[in-house]
Amino acid sequence: MSAAPGNAGLPPGIDGKKAERELGAPEIPPGYKQTEVGVIPEDWAVSELITLLLARPDYGINAAAVEFSDLLPAYLRITDISEDGQFRPGNSASVNHPNAGDYYLHQNELVFARTGASVGKSYLYNPKDGPLVFAGFLIRVRPNDARLIPSYLSAYVATTSYWNWVRQTSMRSGQPGINGNEYAKLKLAHPPLPEQREIAEALSDVDGLLGAQDRLIAKKRDLKQAAMQQLLTAQTRLPGFSGEWMTKTFGELFTFGGGYSASRDDLSVEGHCYLHYGDIHTSNRTVVDASSDYTEIPKLDIPLKRVSPSSLLDDGDVVFVDASEDDEGTSKHVVVVNKEHRPFISGLHTIVAKPRTDELVHAYRRFCFQTTAIKEQFKFYAVGTKVSGISKSNIPKLTMPVPAPAEQTAIAAVLSEMDAELATLEQRREKTRALKQAMMQELLTGRTRLL
Repeated sequence: MSAAPGNAGLPPGIDGKKAERELGAPEIPPGYKQTEVGVIPEDWAVSELITLLLARPDYGINAAAVEFSDLLPAYLRITDISEDGQFRPGNSASVNHPNAGDYYLHQNELVFARTGASVGKSYLYNPKDGPLVFAGFLIRVRPNDARLIPSYLSAYVATTSYWNWVRQTSMRSGQPGINGNEYAKLKLAHPPLPEQREIAEALSDVDGLLGAQDRLIAKKRDLKQAAMQQLLTAQTRLPGFSGEWMTKTFGELFTFGGGYSASRDDLSVEGHCYLHYGDIHTSNRTVVDASSDYTEIPKLDIPLKRVSPSSLLDDGDVVFVDASEDDEGTSKHVVVVNKEHRPFISGLHTIVAKPRTDELVHAYRRFCFQTTAIKEQFKFYAVGTKVSGISKSNIPKLTMPVPAPAEQTAIAAVLSEMDAELATLEQRREKTRALKQAMMQELLTGRTRLL
């Protein structure tokens, strides 16, 4: 007796497909097919990227970045590409090379990061970003728009399927990397051009909404920054307040101590809360709450008797970093909220400022160290070359204007209201981003069809 179709290798009389169903194997719905990249509609194709391009992937120019100049071409580096695929240079740079003109990006071209922690990041060139020369650690691809809409490819390389491929392909004995030949072999599912176009336009509409939300958030941040500079320096006074402000040194307001030294490898999810200086650097917040942030705060499992009382953080303490790779980071800090007095250890490379007096209102501390004048003082006293920072002997010398407690409370209320508005806008933007991710998973796998 011969085996039934689909039963190869099974004993006669055993229905393989029935067994798969009983074991819970997913059934392929009508109009769909199983492929090496997953289940997709029958009228979709799976192709290697190289077959959808006008030319083989090519590499950028190997040249050092120089200080930005209007007289030289602008340089696009890996670090200038954001996680969401936008051109966002931290500090604009130029490239000074006789062959730079051969490496300009053109409309509809994408670049991929080919090495390091950023491997897999991509950017679809936008002429609005101005002329850009792309660097050697980037790989350029030119989609053939008769087969592949560039914006469809740009959306596809933000999917889970693509990033799974990146993780598998980039594994190296040293740092991760993907070369041009490997990018050429990337397999992607793609519908006929009309549906590609519909998908790209639908996602573009969401991108437009995200862009508008980003611009509104940036505007509100600028307004808050301007308000802080005015209110925290007495250039603008709130109604009902007058009189001179006092000038106080940090040493008059705080006593200073250091943190308990522990490496990132020593931290886990068990033990006492531990404030790592790296977490201060990477956060945009100036407040850490030992209760509401408890699950997100790393833990250090050691007996508290090994920790100096000056390194244990209480409600209202301010923690400054004493090491930074750039001048802007020298004034990074957080204000501690710890109303339940949980054990909370300040870590390596931190300076703990404990209030000496009650002259600074708790809520006011969340804002008062963010003025340009105070940041400039941190830069002035910072020492070091590759890594700079302020010392416990210099930080008491810094000065700040201090209004009466009632005015501090009023200023903090105004700025807190602006923070609340920003938080609402950011939550709305995150919901839009989540919506886009859900749309991509539906549209770019064909689970939801637009045509």
